[in-house]
Amino acid sequence: MNDVLERLRAESDGSPFYETLRTAGPDTLADALTSAGQPLWARELAAYRLGLGGDRRAFEALVLLLNHRDPARCEAAAQALAVLGDPRTARAAAALATNTLRTAYALHPVRLLAALRAPESAPALIATLGRLLGPHDPYWRVALACAEGLGALADPRAREVLERARSHPRLAVAASRALTRLPAAQA
Repeated sequence: MNDVLERLRAESDGSPFYETLRTAGPDTLADALTSAGQPLWARELAAYRLGLGGDRRAFEALVLLLNHRDPARCEAAAQALAVLGDPRTARAAAALATNTLRTAYALHPVRLLAALRAPESAPALIATLGRLLGPHDPYWRVALACAEGLGALADPRAREVLERARSHPRLAVAASRALTRLPAAQA
């Protein structure tokens, strides 16, 4: 949390509004999310604090931040969404993780899916990993997060894609570890 707040403090460039939002109550934070003309750092700070407080008014803003091109914003949004407890979170993260046009930004949605352990998690991670197993796919870090996440979920449906991932040099260790966590295959 302190890393996020320090990054946003630096982005605010000394704005007194930063201190207002850092200490504000939920209604003031929610107003900052919907007021026109707010800078991105202010919206992120408001959404992050609301999310950590379990206030579902932050959901839409956090999902937008989870899909941001800046990895630090994605990571902060994933942290807050994991705490938020909104039932829509897994579905939104699965949609972002499986979107072929946004694969470059899928790392944090993938990690969030593994942390959530929701019904949508394993199918989304299996689908995403399956399409990233090409020999020259540039998104191997996303594929690695999928393999690690599938190991954490220990869902037997992942066996086939993890077996295929073992032949990928950058994924072999994680896929092998994940396979050891799966229940024994039925004969």
